[in-house]
Amino acid sequence: MRFPRRRRDPVEVNLTPLIDVVFLLLIFFMVSTTFETRQALELELPESQSGQEMEAMPVTLVVTAAGEYRLDGRIYSADTLGDALAARAEEARENGLVLEADGRAAHADVVRVLDRAAGLRILQVRIATDSVSTPQAETP
Repeated sequence: MRFPRRRRDPVEVNLTPLIDVVFLLLIFFMVSTTFETRQALELELPESQSGQEMEAMPVTLVVTAAGEYRLDGRIYSADTLGDALAARAEEARENGLVLEADGRAAHADVVRVLDRAAGLRILQVRIATDSVSTPQAETP
């Protein structure tokens, strides 16, 4: 005796709800995640075509467009700059001093830092710049 076989429908797994849930989880985590925000200054550094990378970790002094000086995350005025720089003078003599002056900073503010550094016998003073991204024109 032969029994008729039942026809089985092909099994299909619908992935659309799974994909929807994954996208919703992704959106949830993207919205709820807090990113580390660096409290950096918006400086416009001058550009240089012959800049070089630093080897050691130098002391970095920032001159803002408003004429403020920042060293180790603290703000100094022109009067207190000398004492703050003197505290880091030994390290600056060994590893150098990098001056990050805003492109809009007054020339007198930059010269003030160079004068204080020379008075503390800090000989390795470099001025930070941005590298030029435009190709150089060929000379004939």
